[in-house]
Amino acid sequence: MSDKRVHTIDASGKILGRLAAEIAILLQGKHRPNYAPYLSSMDEVIVINTSKIKTTGKKGEQKRYYRHSGYLGGIKETIYKDEFSKDPNGVLRRAVYGMLPRNKLRVKMMRRLKLFKENAEN
Repeated sequence: MSDKRVHTIDASGKILGRLAAEIAILLQGKHRPNYAPYLSSMDEVIVINTSKIKTTGKKGEQKRYYRHSGYLGGIKETIYKDEFSKDPNGVLRRAVYGMLPRNKLRVKMMRRLKLFKENAEN
């Protein structure tokens, strides 16, 4: 897996989960003929226009994100709509992170993911 490729994806109008699954496959290297789960594919993924990602159904009001401070009663929850308006890159990053395998390579794969709210040419 010596040759490094850069994949550029325009996220405008794409569904969040389907886009995250596509990115996870590229970061893992599953699209390559010499894929092995214990090897890192050095491919880099650049996603532009993350602020134009779509969702289906009522996810804007019903989908929730949770985090915990570690203290008793320290659970916090935010709605997808609020999280997306604050940081669309964070929503996509969290979706891709959850789709990658839970091993030592996950952090290395996430470092090769570059997200941009708007197109760099605009």
